[in-house]
Amino acid sequence: MARYIGPACRLCRAEQRKMFLKGDRCKSDKCPINRKRPAPGKGPKARTNKMSEYGLELREKQKVKRTYGLMERQFHNYFEKALRMPGITGENLLMMLERRLDNVVYRMRFATSRAQARQIVTHGHITVNGKRVNIPSYQVRPNDVIAVHETSKKLIVIKDALKEFSKSGVASWIEVDPDTETGKFLAVPRRNEITELADIKEQLIVELYSK
Repeated sequence: MARYIGPACRLCRAEQRKMFLKGDRCKSDKCPINRKRPAPGKGPKARTNKMSEYGLELREKQKVKRTYGLMERQFHNYFEKALRMPGITGENLLMMLERRLDNVVYRMRFATSRAQARQIVTHGHITVNGKRVNIPSYQVRPNDVIAVHETSKKLIVIKDALKEFSKSGVASWIEVDPDTETGKFLAVPRRNEITELADIKEQLIVELYSK
């Protein structure tokens, strides 16, 4: 499956917001957002014009798509599914993205970034309800038990990531036992619980795809 392999920090600079694409580096002084580096491309004078309505909608879409590490076709497929679901389309879209297995693994602090979580899942280090699942886009359901496979519990990369658990904890809709490297997906989060995307206006994404 296609994936972005370019410099991750460039994406954060383009959107001028932290998307936590590189784990611990995003919290250090090396982060280009912390250093207030400008967006990539032409000089600042070339970006002083007022952004169009389409430009605003596009930027919102790019922020969400890049935060979850998806390509355009994948993201558009999620939107099409969200459109067919009952309820508010924009919120449905975010709920499905949060239910991705790679995102849940990241939320449980088994990985320091979603890219690392995706690799851990793909390599078969994660089980769902006792069975190995190596599909990052797998949709986790309430009360599913997510755990590190028995043969993978000694992996340094996972143990290092779990150290973050004691510092910042986990989201309210999941619970984690760092000693057994096991977690439980308690419920699908509500929109106001996804604080990482508190500044995102998902209705603009709906308007963009509805044109």
